[in-house]
Amino acid sequence: MTRTSGYALLAAVTAAVVAICAAIVLGVGTGGGAAVEAARPHTSATAATGAAPAEPADSGDWVGTWATAPTAAEPGTPNGLPGLSVRNVVHASAGGTAARVVLSNLFGTVPLVLTHVTLGVAAGPGDPDAVPGAITTLTFGGRDAISIPIGHDVTSDAVRLRVPAESDLLISTYTPYASGPVTFHPHARQTSYVARGDHTGDTDGTAFTGQDPYWRYVTGVDVWTDDARGSVVTLGDSITDGMTSTMGANHRWPDYLAERLQASRNGPRLGVLNEGISGNRLLTNAPAGTLWGPNTLSRLDRDALSAPGVRTLVVDIGINDILEAPQRSTAAQIVAGLRQITREAHAHGVRVVGATLTPFGGHVGWTARLNLEREQVNAAIRAGHVYDAYVDFDQALRDPAAPYRLLPRYDSGDHLHPSDAGYRAMADAVPLPLLTGPAPAGV
Repeated sequence: MTRTSGYALLAAVTAAVVAICAAIVLGVGTGGGAAVEAARPHTSATAATGAAPAEPADSGDWVGTWATAPTAAEPGTPNGLPGLSVRNVVHASAGGTAARVVLSNLFGTVPLVLTHVTLGVAAGPGDPDAVPGAITTLTFGGRDAISIPIGHDVTSDAVRLRVPAESDLLISTYTPYASGPVTFHPHARQTSYVARGDHTGDTDGTAFTGQDPYWRYVTGVDVWTDDARGSVVTLGDSITDGMTSTMGANHRWPDYLAERLQASRNGPRLGVLNEGISGNRLLTNAPAGTLWGPNTLSRLDRDALSAPGVRTLVVDIGINDILEAPQRSTAAQIVAGLRQITREAHAHGVRVVGATLTPFGGHVGWTARLNLEREQVNAAIRAGHVYDAYVDFDQALRDPAAPYRLLPRYDSGDHLHPSDAGYRAMADAVPLPLLTGPAPAGV
């Protein structure tokens, strides 16, 4: 899915869908209703005016500061969340002087009509209160309301808002309409909030009495910056998603990497975008009834290569392909899939830094044969036959006395996912200069 900042008219789906969308939207929003346009599935939907919002006046560029991968339709939401305000809490990496937000209806079954969307800076970490004067209504092609067609995302108009680096942001959405299943990211490791009625513009978060560990509808935030020189996308499974990291603490390894990049005096300034999905596989889609998302290869362009300002892709995927029955993959199949990621990234001018697969000895699914598959994948990575460069997460986390296992202090307890200390060790293992090297034509 290619993300765009303007609003361009795309190809029609069917006359019936267009008519339904138009009927839904008539009269909503202060701007006379969101423009409804038909667009091909899995592309950004944009307003029918075709008018691109003006870029901020100061010098700089658009860089992704936060992102998450849309994973599935939220169970139990056949009619969406009518009459509820959702306040998503997300953590920016790079700062900027303006911002725009990406909203998704990828897994919806009807057009998603949002009549009010706001962006604010949180008063404190994880706080539903906004900094006074730092919450603003988002528009779409100049209008307050938007209808997002089935299978699409939209990018808001840019708004002037000073976004501090490493700050929490509040993206609040409201619809009074039944709007079909909610596109969400289930394992956010962050508490977000829900209120009855339209409280999207509230600076005071008192009305947001409901709490959920999800991100709903929102999939990206970009900032206009003259500081960060692009973004790094981290692509992977639950280990990248931050499963088992401390809730609300931003202790996923990409968070620690963002901290290092911000703190470095001589290193590159880059936004960090986390596109991990818990349970995700490189080659196989999620089995029915799970929330593990579409396979990594199929979502590569949508979730990674189309990110604004992306310079480097850091890939850590393959454990679930080895571990999860019944469709286990061999080391040779996994290596071939990883090489395909590199080829596709190079076609977009993106550098690829890959990670060796981490130990899982002691996990309920571990066997010596499966560990051998992991070691064969790692041998190919270390031999330089897969990526432009590699980071040795295996070496950073393994127990020297038992290399097939995690070092105890890096083990969350399930013998597969790292602890907070393990996630920090992963981020510390990334040589920052690797993130800004060139993207060769081939590997």
